[in-house]
Amino acid sequence: MVRKTGILLIVLLLLLSCARADGSWSQINQELDRPDQWQQIVRDPQRFSLGEKKQYESDPGIQIAQWGTYPSMDGSTVCVPMAIEFARQWLGLNEEDLKGFVSFSTTPNAYDRLIRGLSNPMVTVMSENIVMDDTHPIDLVIGTEANADEKSEADAAGKELIYIPVCCDAFVFFISRDNRVDSLTTEQIRDIYSGTVVEDSFGFEEIVANISDWAEVGGDAGEILAFQRPHGSGSQTAMEELVMKGREIITAPENRITGGMAEIVQRVGNYVDRPDSIGYSYLYYLQSLYVNEAIKVIAVDGIEPTTDNIQSGRYPFSVHYYAVYEKGNTIAEQFVQWMISDEGQKCIKQAGYIPLR
Repeated sequence: MVRKTGILLIVLLLLLSCARADGSWSQINQELDRPDQWQQIVRDPQRFSLGEKKQYESDPGIQIAQWGTYPSMDGSTVCVPMAIEFARQWLGLNEEDLKGFVSFSTTPNAYDRLIRGLSNPMVTVMSENIVMDDTHPIDLVIGTEANADEKSEADAAGKELIYIPVCCDAFVFFISRDNRVDSLTTEQIRDIYSGTVVEDSFGFEEIVANISDWAEVGGDAGEILAFQRPHGSGSQTAMEELVMKGREIITAPENRITGGMAEIVQRVGNYVDRPDSIGYSYLYYLQSLYVNEAIKVIAVDGIEPTTDNIQSGRYPFSVHYYAVYEKGNTIAEQFVQWMISDEGQKCIKQAGYIPLR
């Protein structure tokens, strides 16, 4: 007879797989194992640790662990490796456990949980049959900055959110590797993604992109197929607020709005079907989380998104990733102060990100 413990763990794994289907792990195609030259940087691993464990009432083979002084996290896909590195450093989890312990639900869902005071369910340490307390509201979001709607929701809920920059990255545009365009100006990008109302031959109004052909920007003749992300995603927030700066984005056909970060990379990189396409994402994501050799990142205003150009802010769309928490959450506040310390910045750099300094 199969023990109840085994049944519960199987159910748990199935639920975890379902929870990940729409979460960050479905947007990653790279192994995130510990680097060969990995170093233990944290000197006092007892400072942030998990709390006490108790047996699951219905089955003594499963334990429920309290979060203790280690913050419960959620966040953007692009920050998954950062959270993994934190858990390596502070909790000493093995590589397989890390992939169940770091369970990010993507940017809009993470902010929704933080604002509504919800937990991050299905966080596990499988090798020890541990399920983390799923009644504990998340303490910390690590990711891109909230958009205007999310900030309004936080205000309406009476939540004062603190945003602390923790590292640097670049919001970038990418095209087919065989497209001979290597750089676009900021104004050209805005014109590709914005339009003008015109009348067709039958007198009906339609919105036409201000720049709609690659020949207008130094490329071979061909329609520019401009892909977008849904409103509320971290990438779309950056596009709307950082790049367009109030200029309205043209409404894209439904088949050019991609659901996940991985999909927009796939669609732009699909040379057979979309040789003239363009999309946008974050540099770290393209280099470390979802690699596709069929695309290339282009310069903006002739400036490439190199580490120096990003750190100095010379690249036009340099960005930060943030640690976000509700004011008064001392566990989150203390952890974030460590994140921006020299030790924390070394850990962030070891995870492959560009540190603040």
